[in-house]
Amino acid sequence: MYIGRFVVVGPSVAAYRVSSRSFPNRKLIERPAGLTVVPTADAEETTNPYVSYNCVRTAGGHAVVGNGSHVDPITEKVERGYPPRDALTEALLAMDYEKDDYDTPRIAGVLAPDGTAYVGIVRADAVLVRAVEEPTLVATYEKDAPEAIGFDAATAADAAREAYSAAFEHAVCAAGVSRRGVGDGYDTAVVNDP
Repeated sequence: MYIGRFVVVGPSVAAYRVSSRSFPNRKLIERPAGLTVVPTADAEETTNPYVSYNCVRTAGGHAVVGNGSHVDPITEKVERGYPPRDALTEALLAMDYEKDDYDTPRIAGVLAPDGTAYVGIVRADAVLVRAVEEPTLVATYEKDAPEAIGFDAATAADAAREAYSAAFEHAVCAAGVSRRGVGDGYDTAVVNDP
């Protein structure tokens, strides 16, 4: 089944996976601000604004994961003291779904320093933001409402590998985030290889 890009959030780990039929030549790179999706060296040039973006950022004791440029305003809001639910809701509403041929939803999640976690999606027909107490998946297609999922990862590396290996079609790369402890920051990891 092809569900497109997806996030798994909560309560102490998060993951993001790029799944793509249209732009498979992408990878994750580490940057000072977090993890960024970029085209590989052999990718065709494109002006598509949805191909390259920050997908993981940490700031203000929070970790934010998502499938596009909305990760940045969510991160900025939690860093300024917004509650994660409000940061997700406001940024998703402001950015809206992607204006591409598929009306691709924007998906995101937040791990908060107090041990709570949230997941959200904005689609053409709805905005959903939920607190999560167990690993919860939301994807751009087919599984476009938050749902509990079996996800056993405890570390960032395990989360990235488990997301990459999940039984959904067209995996490209994956990121994982894990909380070191309440208030102790986060570890991140990437999987770029098949």
